[in-house]
Amino acid sequence: MHPLDSSLHEECGVFGVWGVENASSYIYYGIHSLQHRGQEGCGIVTVDDGGAFSNHRGLGLVSEVFNAGLLSSLKGRMGIGHVRYSTFGGGGLDNVQPFYFHHKNGDFALAHNGNIVNAEELSDLLEEQGCLFRTTSDSEILAHLIRKPHGEDRIVHIVNALNMMEGAFSFLIMTKNRLYACRDKNGLRPLSLGRLGGGYGVSSETCAVAIVGAESIRAVLPGAIICIDHHGIRSNFYTEDRSNHICAMEYIYFARPDSKIEGCNVHSFRKESGRILARNYPVDADIVVGVPDSSQSAAMGYSEASGIPLEIGLVKSRYIARTFIQPTQELREMGVKMKLSAIREVVQGKRVVMIDDSIVRGTTSRKIVKMLRDAGAVEVHVRIASPPLTSPCFYGIDISDYDQLISANLSVPQVCEAIGADSLSFLTEQDLLASAPACGGMCFACFSGKYPTQTFSHKVREKK
Repeated sequence: MHPLDSSLHEECGVFGVWGVENASSYIYYGIHSLQHRGQEGCGIVTVDDGGAFSNHRGLGLVSEVFNAGLLSSLKGRMGIGHVRYSTFGGGGLDNVQPFYFHHKNGDFALAHNGNIVNAEELSDLLEEQGCLFRTTSDSEILAHLIRKPHGEDRIVHIVNALNMMEGAFSFLIMTKNRLYACRDKNGLRPLSLGRLGGGYGVSSETCAVAIVGAESIRAVLPGAIICIDHHGIRSNFYTEDRSNHICAMEYIYFARPDSKIEGCNVHSFRKESGRILARNYPVDADIVVGVPDSSQSAAMGYSEASGIPLEIGLVKSRYIARTFIQPTQELREMGVKMKLSAIREVVQGKRVVMIDDSIVRGTTSRKIVKMLRDAGAVEVHVRIASPPLTSPCFYGIDISDYDQLISANLSVPQVCEAIGADSLSFLTEQDLLASAPACGGMCFACFSGKYPTQTFSHKVREKK
């Protein structure tokens, strides 16, 4: 994690279109709408009507990497895009997707959201078979698994490859005339399908489908492969071993509030979780303050249910440099204040209920509580719109060991003392399910340590 940032980060977002003029422009707006899922790098690959691939990747935000000239050079009516935040394999331009592969039996490109938990086992197997890897990303494993011998149908190799993988993934795979959208058998990562004029769009979140003017059709089901080409859409399952375990943190933190997951609006989910916080964990206070940005919906719900006024007591700077690193503690603290500041006129002399989506290491929560006290708050009561994070995640969130999780080692009263709050309460898993009763199921592994997929011994660090 970044030295100044102990919040959670998700690995990436994918977006693809088929059958639309100026595909690259639609992809640009699509991945721009997914920028919250990754700010390290981004890329676009397109295919023109003659089957020729064009691609461009770069480090930085979508608006920094692409301009009108670059987009016009990416020809075609079909393409895929990607935004990245590095977890497995680290960063660097080599790991920025989509990956493009030139192969004698057919060029192809792919983009991936999630994490393959048996990546090391599969890469060892492939290296023993003579495969050479040009990146350190687990996404490249799929590329080696789906290379098709001459005359064979690629879908057979895609099905075989997906059945070899354990973990969380949404893949977009593009050949010269076809777009495949694949979702892991447990449905851990979201993937949505939309109709765009006479063509189609596929995205990690429905917000990006809506931004480009597409009509949302449905979510890609767990364990499904969607094939889009001149025949239209065909959908098949690559396995009978399927379940619905969408990552709970998609609802709580990662997804944009205007997205829908499993038919549930994210803002509505967060607002209801705030109402449940207020009903189950009340406190006498003067104002409710949400930590921007993802906690604002829960703060609204807490305020409505409790009758305590909602105030903007914390302001987030939208222009802080992404790689702001300073060598001294004093300057690091200044960096935190540049990112977030309290409004003294709002919080001074007040008993504050501070709503946040999660506590990871506890360092950020401690700094925000102190910031509110320094601005004159007489009490700070912290309410968290998720259960305590107690276990590592191997599905694309950058919490890989217990040392990064304060709640893995401390009780709730101890965490309360560590962050300097007057009181602290978390939601339960049952509270989350009550916030989205129609979702069908969630992955609570980071709260419970119960993983929906097979885990591997070298992936799990024992608690000390």
